[in-house]
Amino acid sequence: MNASRILDQLMQQAGGSKGRGSSSGGVDVKGMLEGLSRQMGGGSGAGGAAQGGSGVDVKSLLGGGALGLLVGSKRGRKLGGKALKYGAIAGVGVLAWKAWQNYQGNAGGSQAQEGEPVERLGGEARDRRSLELLQAMILAARADGHVDDQERELITQQIDALGADHELHDWVAQQMQAPLDAEALARQADSPQAAREIYLISVAVIDEQNPMERAWLDQLAKALRLPAEASAELERQAVEAG
Repeated sequence: MNASRILDQLMQQAGGSKGRGSSSGGVDVKGMLEGLSRQMGGGSGAGGAAQGGSGVDVKSLLGGGALGLLVGSKRGRKLGGKALKYGAIAGVGVLAWKAWQNYQGNAGGSQAQEGEPVERLGGEARDRRSLELLQAMILAARADGHVDDQERELITQQIDALGADHELHDWVAQQMQAPLDAEALARQADSPQAAREIYLISVAVIDEQNPMERAWLDQLAKALRLPAEASAELERQAVEAG
């Protein structure tokens, strides 16, 4: 499945919709990755990874694309609405790592990373992590139970428009019907860093004020075995990046 290509394009959608690099609060993902690379002792290739995948027509996106559909039109959340935290999607790996660093510093623990951010992965590892994050986004979008059959079809069509292959198309369709199972999702995490990214990207597409969606986040944090202070820091990063 070409999951990494689709996630790359969703990240680029988020960055473009937020006004990447502008003075209006856009997230400079490339700059963040370069800083992360220096801190973790990496090379200069990290910035290039964040820009992976083919280009996206941001103008068509602003009229309603995959990200907009993922948060559900029935809930009145439009592109540009504060409920969708674009920056957290655009820089999910870096922000999850930063949240962990802050949490560890506050807790007086070590700075062990325990896994690479998605933006630094390549090959099969990147595709596997991308699939985990796509699954987290879809389940979070469904957490309030208001995605109907028509919206499911529209979301699937939007993912197809980003270049999903046949296998990924079938997988997305399955995820739109699958039970909301936080434990099953948590088992997909291939590292502690992946667990933090799954939680952060879920926060990015969810409305914490909705009781059903808040309950999903609480279930997910427990399933991912995230300490309360760590999940709170991930939520803070998502809000600040949004």
